[in-house]
Amino acid sequence: MSAIVEIKVPDIGDFDQVDVIELLVAVGDTITAEQSLITVESDKASMEIPASQGGVVKAIKVKVGDKVAEGSVILEVEAAEEAAAAPAAEAAPAPTAAAPAAPAPVSAPVAAPTPVAAPAPASVAASAPARVSPTASYAEAEVPLRNLPHASPSVRHFARELGVNLAQVTGSGPKNRITADDVRAYVKQALATGGASPVGSTLPGGEGFSVLGWPKVDFAKFGEIEAKPLSRIKKISGANLHRNWVMIPHVTNNEVADITELEALRQQLNAENKKSGLKVTMLAFLIKAVVAALKKFPEFNASLDGDNLVLKHYYHIGFAADTPNGLVVPVIRDADKKGVFELASEMSELAAQAREGKLSPSQMQGGCFSISSLGGIGGTDFTPIINAPEVAILGVSRSAMQPVWDGKAFQPRLMLPLSLSYDHRVIDGAAAARFNAYLAGLLADFRRIIL
Repeated sequence: MSAIVEIKVPDIGDFDQVDVIELLVAVGDTITAEQSLITVESDKASMEIPASQGGVVKAIKVKVGDKVAEGSVILEVEAAEEAAAAPAAEAAPAPTAAAPAAPAPVSAPVAAPTPVAAPAPASVAASAPARVSPTASYAEAEVPLRNLPHASPSVRHFARELGVNLAQVTGSGPKNRITADDVRAYVKQALATGGASPVGSTLPGGEGFSVLGWPKVDFAKFGEIEAKPLSRIKKISGANLHRNWVMIPHVTNNEVADITELEALRQQLNAENKKSGLKVTMLAFLIKAVVAALKKFPEFNASLDGDNLVLKHYYHIGFAADTPNGLVVPVIRDADKKGVFELASEMSELAAQAREGKLSPSQMQGGCFSISSLGGIGGTDFTPIINAPEVAILGVSRSAMQPVWDGKAFQPRLMLPLSLSYDHRVIDGAAAARFNAYLAGLLADFRRIIL
């Protein structure tokens, strides 16, 4: 006969909670007493937690990343009835002398001694409720066993904060020990080359830092759910957005433009051309102003190609179009050669094709700069994600009447928020601020476009 026995974390000294950084056994393994089960780490040292008795592992109750404390259940083993029936006090008597030191993990510079404090009596331990892992509903992360790198706990903690897989870092310290400088050098190299090939989860194309596997949760345990597949557009755009956000160092500059006179002009043009059925939107004016700004600041009309900056002498402007299946970005070619009415007409046609799912790939390629306008929906500011291989994108939010001081009194003015995200590898903060300020000035006095 056999019984299921819980193996718990013993007294670990002065630490309230420690992180589980390695699992040393798997379900189905046969373990013996004193065999190491998990490796835990505090901010000062790491240590291995041994088994209090042997048996066959039936369930593991902790995972990498969990925090455990004295009394936390590590795993369940199936033990022989004779071993399970033995008094608990016999397995863990109150010691009268210091217990032997726990075996040193391969990564720890100094072995952490097993604490000498006596555990609670068996009757108390049996009645105490078992601690459940806060990530018990997650599937096990795909982390190889016994893969702890040769680095100090502080360096491993530093690497986890940066998302770096230490298995791919070459140590420069004694006996190839990994130092904090080695981690920094790895990050710099990864950023310079566009990412490293990780062991864990990867970005599209196999690039990026290694991270733990995505948590798998049985959401139905918590309530009613409905599974709905992502649209094809969202699958494609989502992968691109993920790549762009991770691989491009985004910075966003926020500005407001006084469009009081420009809005009056727009309404006047629409009133005069009411019979034509063509409606001029603010986005048409924005495209003209953006082209003028790109001509004054050519580094924004460029793409990064390795160590070279490719400056473009054409002006193809993309604009985000909202469709039932997700966002797409049609491109208006040679926007510098088109007037406001022609831009408004072409935008209307492209947006209609986007909503009907009839855009061809060529109509969404070749863009130099993109505009994402949420003005018709709302919001004050946001951070648009750069559409690689472009180096900047303009986000436009909803305009609003605001009191603006003219030197003598506050005047009601229609103000338009502008959010310029830029690739900091190519564009510095001062250039971005100048671009946004110049663009706001053009929108405030559209006559400057002809200068």
